[in-house]
Amino acid sequence: MANNMTNIPASLEEDVKVQNYISRLADLRSTGVTRISDLKQQIHSAKKSKMMAQETKAKLVEDCKKQIDAAKADAAQHKSEIDALTKEAVSYVNSVSAEIEKKVNESENANIARYKREYQEKAAAIKVETAKKIAALTVSDPKERKAEIEQIRYEEKSSLFDAKSHCTTLCDRAKAAKNQAYVDHVQTNRTLRNGKTNFREDWTLKWKDYVNRFKVSTFLLNNGLYLAVLIFFIVCVIVAPLQGRGTLLSLPNILTILEQCSTRMFYALGVAGLILLAGTDLSVGRMVALGSVTTGLLLHRGMNIVQVFGMGPWDFSSIPMGARVVIALLLSVIFCVAFSSFAGVFTAKLKIHPFISTLSTQLIIYGLLFFGTSGTPVGSIDSSIKDLLGGRWTLGVLNGQIITFPKLIIPAAVACVVAWFIWNKTIFGKNMYAVGGNSEAAAVSGISVFKVTMGVFIMAGIFYGCGAFLEAFRANASAGTGQGYETDAIAACVVGGISFNGGIGKIGGAIIGVIIFTGLTYCLTFLGIDTNLQFVFKGAIIIAAVALDSIKYLKKK
Repeated sequence: MANNMTNIPASLEEDVKVQNYISRLADLRSTGVTRISDLKQQIHSAKKSKMMAQETKAKLVEDCKKQIDAAKADAAQHKSEIDALTKEAVSYVNSVSAEIEKKVNESENANIARYKREYQEKAAAIKVETAKKIAALTVSDPKERKAEIEQIRYEEKSSLFDAKSHCTTLCDRAKAAKNQAYVDHVQTNRTLRNGKTNFREDWTLKWKDYVNRFKVSTFLLNNGLYLAVLIFFIVCVIVAPLQGRGTLLSLPNILTILEQCSTRMFYALGVAGLILLAGTDLSVGRMVALGSVTTGLLLHRGMNIVQVFGMGPWDFSSIPMGARVVIALLLSVIFCVAFSSFAGVFTAKLKIHPFISTLSTQLIIYGLLFFGTSGTPVGSIDSSIKDLLGGRWTLGVLNGQIITFPKLIIPAAVACVVAWFIWNKTIFGKNMYAVGGNSEAAAVSGISVFKVTMGVFIMAGIFYGCGAFLEAFRANASAGTGQGYETDAIAACVVGGISFNGGIGKIGGAIIGVIIFTGLTYCLTFLGIDTNLQFVFKGAIIIAAVALDSIKYLKKK
């Protein structure tokens, strides 16, 4: 190996031995694994072909399967030789790449230092030239002289900006060259492994790319709000014991925060899709009331105390509890989906902004609930089912405290996983981003904007219905349940980075936003801050989040 390292090539492409390894491995795989991949692609194309007759298609597929069997035998025969050669080749590439990257880093670091030095010299020269121009002015009139000086200063700023931009561009190119050296290393190893990735290489690649692209201004723009919130939480953790209020950062408190997040998570997951489409939803709170009142009526123990539109009260205790739970969940979801779809039709078909369509839905539900129930709470649900689904598991005793785990965290976690899967692993999720980013371009590319918009409204209704069902396990439901929940859900999404401009954001952002907002409220309450003042903190966070989002959007434009 030492003999091979005496003359380090400028890049892996120029290394004869590396290219020889790639060629030899390609030859060994050509009749085995590569052939299998090609044949499978032929089968896939044949099955999807609409121009090919069924008999011809079946014959082609059968012939390809026979060839695949032969190719598998060939791959098994050469497997040990390929594995050994791959290991040897990767080892060689790692050693050579280490030297190449070292040379590139030294060269580009020297270039970066030179570019910065040249910029400083250029900036100094510009300032000297500016001073000479000002000193050479012969204008005696004060106003004219001031105007001339302002013009000279403006030219100085323009020249300094150009010099700084040129230096930044050159430095960025040098950083990209350093990063590219490792990218070539990883890509070569992937080629040698026949496309297989390596966990360590992938994470190192991401880290190097992040370091080379890192800028303090961009980092603060993207994460400034989170840093501010983190500092706030740290201050609360420090201040709480000093006020004699106990330890804020304890396991029971954390679990309580997560329990309070559980139902709110459903509302944020629902409204997040609408915000991704550059919309919003003002009916969330009323949806919560609708679903929780329905659930409370069905799961109440014995005779209900509420009449609905003059009908009732009813006693559903004769129906098995399991059936009542299922019916309550289904009705909660159906009602929420129905009203959400109602608003969705006006938005998707008539292009009415969701602000208006969901505001109308909010008022309709609000009026129907209060008129139908007279605002009377439906009472608590049966204690047995309330404890079964909405209670807590006892985990044990820690530092003299009984640790209990809230059961509502489980369905919230499931909802997060489902939402993440829909957003990131389905065609519908990709279409959501496309429609949110540019609905006209999405329509031109063949995406049904109407179907995607309606799908998002229906999905939101399902999340609202599930969350409203669980909300009944936390409090006595009434027509006023969920008041203001829409603002909390929208704020959580915005704080989590889902842009009101559409097409930007991740479902993880909504999840983090809910935790941040709920944690903020809990901390303020824990410290004894007046409830009214808590709205001030929330308002400041919301306006800061939207302002940062607007700045990022304007920069991209």
